[in-house]
Amino acid sequence: MEARVSDLFGSGNGHGSGSQGVASKSGNGFGVAPKRSSAKSKKAKARFSRNFKPSNNTPYLPPEAEEGNIEYKLKLVNPTQYRFEHLATQMKWRLQEGRGEAVYQIGVEDNGMLVGLSEEDMRTSLKTLHRLAEKVGADITVLREREVDYDSDVPRKIAEVLIRKVPDDQQFLDLRVAVLGNVDSGKSTLLGVLTQGELDNGRGRARLNLFRHLHEIQTGRTSSISFEILGFNSKGEVVNYSESRTAEEICESASKMITFIDLAGHHKYLKTTIFGLTSYCPDFAMLVVSANTGIAGTTREHLGLAMALKVPIFIVISKVDLCTRATVERTVRQLERVLKQPGCNKVPMVVSSTDDAVTAAQQFAQSPNITPIFTLSSVSGESLDLLKVFFNIIPPLSNSKEQEELMQQLTEFQVDEIYTVPEVGTVVGGTLYSGICREGDPLVVGPTDSGQFHKLTIGSIQRNRSACRVLRAGQAATLALGNFDRSLLRKGMVMVSPEMDPTICWMFEAEIVLLFHAKTFHKGFQVTVHIGNVRQTATVEAVYGKEELRTGEKAVVLFKFIKHPEYLKVGAKVLFRQGVTKGIGHVTKLQPIGQYRPSQREDEEA
Repeated sequence: MEARVSDLFGSGNGHGSGSQGVASKSGNGFGVAPKRSSAKSKKAKARFSRNFKPSNNTPYLPPEAEEGNIEYKLKLVNPTQYRFEHLATQMKWRLQEGRGEAVYQIGVEDNGMLVGLSEEDMRTSLKTLHRLAEKVGADITVLREREVDYDSDVPRKIAEVLIRKVPDDQQFLDLRVAVLGNVDSGKSTLLGVLTQGELDNGRGRARLNLFRHLHEIQTGRTSSISFEILGFNSKGEVVNYSESRTAEEICESASKMITFIDLAGHHKYLKTTIFGLTSYCPDFAMLVVSANTGIAGTTREHLGLAMALKVPIFIVISKVDLCTRATVERTVRQLERVLKQPGCNKVPMVVSSTDDAVTAAQQFAQSPNITPIFTLSSVSGESLDLLKVFFNIIPPLSNSKEQEELMQQLTEFQVDEIYTVPEVGTVVGGTLYSGICREGDPLVVGPTDSGQFHKLTIGSIQRNRSACRVLRAGQAATLALGNFDRSLLRKGMVMVSPEMDPTICWMFEAEIVLLFHAKTFHKGFQVTVHIGNVRQTATVEAVYGKEELRTGEKAVVLFKFIKHPEYLKVGAKVLFRQGVTKGIGHVTKLQPIGQYRPSQREDEEA
């Protein structure tokens, strides 16, 4: 795939015909899988053959998995006390697997067969589910009910129910969404409408609260990275600034939080956009495309960046109120063509109803190739609700087990932003990559220009602008460092546990693919390297096995930083650029600072 991502970065138009992988939308909208043979009881088979009317769409879901947050239940009618306790324990397990969220399919057998329930049984089952949720401290929301296509006279239904834990002590589920797209495609306006709860006036009123600088307000163009939050409570209702006055109130009432990372669309600010994608570790990327201009400017490049960094992507076509239905459909077709071409191999899925939004959210999380496409307007509010349904249901990518494993490791916090706050002192913003961080913890920060680390103590912690006692792996936050000297800090540093022995290096080897280059790539070439939160110019010291590289070629290259040593890890994704030159790859080998450190004499001679 990597070698072909270059189609998106190249200067050509890249409209591959690519007819393969068309999304065949299932008639019943439940993400139906092919029928699987299962050694279930003969009774079930007999009932199935008696009641089921043959059709092209066999009513099957994939068999239930032991792990994960999806549970199938045929019916929950008057369980005994012992059975009730067992079901409550099972619900706790599913909630833990989904980090506070679970989906129950009622009327479905364990092998995935859609049997359905009568009206009375369904009502009783949902009542039992409600009692179970109350017992484990959660709320339930019926996502959708469906009639199953059976011969029997009594209509039979299946229901899909979202169960979400009521938050306790700031431990809401937090998903980060990077917002990409060409300049003037309506990214900041869409975020303003979602987070403020008020529609735009067509002249950019909604985006004013998102801008951080005067020149952004004057030009209407985002040049820095800003963060906005949208909350959902345990019943699945939107919590934003229309009801809550402060971010603290949103955090208190939300059990799921979507943090939007608003990135710049203009080509001039590409380095800021790449930094936002590499350092803030977004779970998903939302590519905003204007309906009236289609794929223009940096759209293709942003799509390529998200794919190169393996960030799952979905697409929002904005400004549909400005153009005719035919223009919107032309833009959708143009996107589908690009998504299906060999470099992408995506399966586009246009969302036009609530049912589609539920299916899209679940399939998108299970398969990285599914790409939902929304068409909406920030002025008329058309189809905005579908995007909110999608955000409400979309599950986290990592499960609780991976989260637990990361929390067992030593503390490592990546520094992305540095501020000085009056009466607080120095404050750093970033993401906790591993471990747990508490107020008063002693850490060391570095590396400095000479490769040293300085001791410091964590003062207070804030997540989403509200106080927080404990920070867990994968969460973003700001940490107050008191009177620590700000001049000793810079972006790209890490704060780690004193027991850790971090690998600091001037030089590193990476296996790279050259995505696009005007001439040839050779020894002595200088590029800007992005590795996580590290952004620095590096020189190509050697290209192993080749004299020079051309577009689309692979090689192992030795890079050397020119300003200061950095903390790196083997396997980290590398993205580099210089003018029109672009390439991706991963770190294969580090040369720790002990093996190579320029002496003062070398520096003077240089």
